[in-house]
Amino acid sequence: MFNSGSTSQETFFGLILALGAFLLAMFLTPVYTHFAYKNKWWKKQKKTTATGDALPIMTKLHAHKFKRVFPTMAGLVGIIVVLVVTYACNWNRAETWLPLAGFLGGGVVGFIDDLINVFGTGKGAAGLRAPVKFFMITMIGLGLGWYFVYKLGWTGIHIPYVGDINIGGALMMLVFAFSVVATSNATNISDGLDGLAGGLMMIAYGAFGIIALFRGQVQLFAFCMTVVGWLLSYVWFNVPPARFMMGDVGSFALGSGLGVVAMMTNSLFLLPIIGVLLVVEAGSSLIQMISKKFFHRKIFISAPIHHHLEAIGWGEAKIVMRFWIIAGVFAIIGVFVAMTSGIVSKG
Repeated sequence: MFNSGSTSQETFFGLILALGAFLLAMFLTPVYTHFAYKNKWWKKQKKTTATGDALPIMTKLHAHKFKRVFPTMAGLVGIIVVLVVTYACNWNRAETWLPLAGFLGGGVVGFIDDLINVFGTGKGAAGLRAPVKFFMITMIGLGLGWYFVYKLGWTGIHIPYVGDINIGGALMMLVFAFSVVATSNATNISDGLDGLAGGLMMIAYGAFGIIALFRGQVQLFAFCMTVVGWLLSYVWFNVPPARFMMGDVGSFALGSGLGVVAMMTNSLFLLPIIGVLLVVEAGSSLIQMISKKFFHRKIFISAPIHHHLEAIGWGEAKIVMRFWIIAGVFAIIGVFVAMTSGIVSKG
């Protein structure tokens, strides 16, 4: 349980790491930008869905972006910053090894995908095929789930206002993998407008960081604040018009790491609340795919939903800002549920 007597010291530790991550990212980002532009790490425009269908509406909506060249893989900065700060200042087997491993594991999958997209040629230049990415992330989730169960000893899951339920090691591994896979893919889907995924992830990591702090998981809180520090720098450079793209290396790292953090704070059932827009974004894509396959019609003009809003006339900045506001409101609700449902007393 969180000890109010040590509030200042524990909070100060996390905020110092956030500031350190922000300053390091502000230093490294111009270095990345120099090499990215020099070596032409240009993002190829996506023109087909995962099922091979054409994307004429999204291609038209974003045609103005690809009239100028700007690089991808800016998430590499986040990988370096989070790794350096955590390993140097916040290394702990029980609290920070696993979320860092999830962050790096997702980043590796995304990095491979980005490399193929940037440097590949021919039909395979769009990146890794969706089933391949799904398999790789699933294997990472299962591996981390094994560590979560058999090294850290977690077999129970907390249901808000109900309590802890022991689901056993095997099922817990599957639940852990689901959290990693679902969150990483939803974050990747949300990374479609300048600053959108960065802002949503900054709010989500901040909320789960607060929950970790009140559970007494100080180093996990500091890990979340480290990610927030990097994202503050990222959003500084990435607000419209963006100077670069996060790339899959960033979105998969952030999503995988967040899935791990949700499990380690015993807050899996708060993930759909705090990450409500991740659910909406991924859900809109899934609904569109199912409707087209079985009913041969589209529900949205273009999916995910942020592209639908673009198509009906919402400006990019308007969508991003309003999504940030919605995410902030639901983050507050999620933290409130954590405070009142018994989660913070289970540290």
